[in-house]
Amino acid sequence: MNGDNGNPAQTPGEFFIPDLCATRPVLLMFILSELLVVVYVLGGSRLPAFDWDTLALASLFVQWIMLLCAGLLCASRPLLARLSLPVGVMLSFLIILLVTALSSLVAAFFLADSAFGPLDGWWLLRNLLVAAVFGGIALRYFYLQQQLRAREQAELTARIESLRSRIRPHFLFNTMNSIASLISTRPEQAERAVEDLSELFRASLVENDDGGTLADELRLCRLYLGIEQLRLGDRMRVDWSVDEQAEACALPSLLLQPLVENAVYHGVARLPEGGTIGIRAHCDEQQVQVEISNPVPGTQPVGGNGHQIALDNIRQRLQVIYRGGASLEVYPGDSEHRVVLRVPMAEEAMA
Repeated sequence: MNGDNGNPAQTPGEFFIPDLCATRPVLLMFILSELLVVVYVLGGSRLPAFDWDTLALASLFVQWIMLLCAGLLCASRPLLARLSLPVGVMLSFLIILLVTALSSLVAAFFLADSAFGPLDGWWLLRNLLVAAVFGGIALRYFYLQQQLRAREQAELTARIESLRSRIRPHFLFNTMNSIASLISTRPEQAERAVEDLSELFRASLVENDDGGTLADELRLCRLYLGIEQLRLGDRMRVDWSVDEQAEACALPSLLLQPLVENAVYHGVARLPEGGTIGIRAHCDEQQVQVEISNPVPGTQPVGGNGHQIALDNIRQRLQVIYRGGASLEVYPGDSEHRVVLRVPMAEEAMA
């Protein structure tokens, strides 16, 4: 169970502005821009004498700005994606304002006597204000869409990874062998093991519901540890220290069980003499903290992939759900390995 404390770097494909060189987003922006023009013209025209000239000129002006903005944002997207989110948003916003200002100056030169009326500084300022409002709305919409897609992808990946971890051959075969050995001698315990295994499979297949609690997560951990206890026996010991108040804290599903599984598989199971897994949870007014510790084998490989996938997945889910308000930190050591999960205490902190 090794890992690092850093968060995965954002890739260009994860940038919140979509590919504006594609047909669908450009078509959507074209339709919305034209609807804005129609509303503008309707607001200044009488229906019996609809101003078609103003509609044509305004459509040309607005669509020109929209297409220029889309083209420049598309061309600069790889560069913007390498920047931090605030800087990327600010530069995108400045591109929209700059295109609007330059287009307005060109229009003021060529369309001075048009139906637009006086093309002076106030007209330029009005265009910039309109571009600022609708540009901000568009950027906010793109950001929320990207966050929604990232959250859906994270939840889907979590379900798939959780299912894979439940049906690992070594875990499933060992459990089945343990149940088979208990059927003749301790049938009631064998039946309970089958029920626990079924419950774990069911939890990995249900839709992710962010309305669960720490108590629900700890119950899944106890089910998993109970199954592993059949195989490891006295080699595995669990030290529970859970604050009752912390159990009521809201927690996304399937966060703790992969961490406990790592503690068993990469810690206790690799030690001939076994060891103790520590599970501690407490809370204060701002956050709930869960710490999972396990002994470290002397031949522990550094940077194994199995647990790192689970850690990266959990970090991604925390980032999407809590927007930076939660953390997952790993503290490797020579004799003990610790993982500390911190999430906001208030339920409204969750997205």
